[in-house]
Amino acid sequence: MQINRRQFVKNLLTASASLSLLTFSKISFATWLRSDFSSHPLEASLAELFPEKVIKTSRKIKLKLPRTAENGNIVPITITSSIENIEKVYIFSEKNPVPLVAKFTLDPSLEPYIGARFKMQESCDVIVIIEADDKLYQKRQYVKVTIGGCGG
Repeated sequence: MQINRRQFVKNLLTASASLSLLTFSKISFATWLRSDFSSHPLEASLAELFPEKVIKTSRKIKLKLPRTAENGNIVPITITSSIENIEKVYIFSEKNPVPLVAKFTLDPSLEPYIGARFKMQESCDVIVIIEADDKLYQKRQYVKVTIGGCGG
């Protein structure tokens, strides 16, 4: 039986999708998300993610974040940094029910530039934590929310 190119590509994609479903199930994915993005106060989330680690404040982290968010449902943020060998970037909103808003894993050889939008329940500090060379650095900025975000 002779197979044409279209049928070969279709079979290859089907096989790779089936293999990925076997190796990375929904249950394991949900468990991973549950451990990082669980409903805790900020201090408990930080203690769980960074046990017994010191988080230093750094001026090498630059945040482009509005001082006043007109709508808490859409708060834009841009993160850049001159810190070298950045492995992970975390964004926290202090008073959200789930304080960890986002977690990014980066290749340490890249220059970090992250843009995102997230929800804020109420006015509070937005905290960005960068993990580089087994050290933690943070930058905080207070954002005032004028229209309700997560809570309505």
